[in-house]
Amino acid sequence: MLEDRQTAPSAAAWPAAYPQGYAVVDVETTGLARDDRIVSAAVYRLDARGEVEDHWYTMVNPERDPGPVWIHGLTSDMLEGAPLFPDIAEEFATRLDGRVLVAHNAVFDWSMIAREYARAEREAPVRQRLCTIALSKELGLPLANHKLESLAAHFGVVQQRAHHALDDARVLAEAFRPSLRAAARGGLRLPLLECRPLTEWSDRSAPRIGRQSGSGSGGYPSGSWRPSRKRPACPYPNPGRYEPGKPLKQGMRIAFSGDTSVDRELLEDRAVEAGLHVATSLSRLTSLLVTNDPDSGTSKVVKARQFGTPVVDEAAFGQLVRDVEPASEA
Repeated sequence: MLEDRQTAPSAAAWPAAYPQGYAVVDVETTGLARDDRIVSAAVYRLDARGEVEDHWYTMVNPERDPGPVWIHGLTSDMLEGAPLFPDIAEEFATRLDGRVLVAHNAVFDWSMIAREYARAEREAPVRQRLCTIALSKELGLPLANHKLESLAAHFGVVQQRAHHALDDARVLAEAFRPSLRAAARGGLRLPLLECRPLTEWSDRSAPRIGRQSGSGSGGYPSGSWRPSRKRPACPYPNPGRYEPGKPLKQGMRIAFSGDTSVDRELLEDRAVEAGLHVATSLSRLTSLLVTNDPDSGTSKVVKARQFGTPVVDEAAFGQLVRDVEPASEA
């Protein structure tokens, strides 16, 4: 009954354009912010057909408070003797090299990994990623929601330790294999996105946080590796909605939704530098919504449909932002 029990596509039927290998990844972190750190990581390497080749797991000393221990279960005492990220960066890289990174909500895992490598003044050898949430949508799987546990239940995969990186990676690998085969049978184009290393993350003026000892409940450090920036208000009035076929105009309100190839903050930086207003929510005043998944059910996409807000994908926005029309003179 389960798709993984069905006959896999023959060699002749397997799409030639599909990747030659995958690295199914899960990372547990101290939180969700830009300055949060990885506390554990796991990788299941799969071949072109989704069969497991090997797996790897490590804890990582985050050099700070471990964050939500009640979720990942890793205390300061447990992480005290763990390697720092630079110590495991090379081994981690060998697991990722030449493979498509696969994760559940892949933009998060990729962002955390890219930032850790940037802190270590290195680049992760990843050029493409695949989000299993996006793949399940492409396959039209009848899931109640897009949690990993729902995807696992659909394929009959039993989870043993939720939010433990190794077990989450195992569960995802077992659920990804039948998903990949279903996509191959249907000749589906995989929802691959580009991964770009965050080489601009090299602010050496920010403090490095030393190793902590004991159970430490002193909270998060007051300084982050790279402080978040508060952008100035857009100096131009909103000229209204974007009209397809015409250029963007300075002052237009731009909202972003969903996974993107380029780091979200870099896209927002480009918009601000071009004189556009980056909106954190979508309203009737929003000029344009940028999303690679216009059929998703996110609040911004739903509101865009309700308000009739124009929608373009990331690639189209990249072209538009290169030639933004100056604001009208008062």
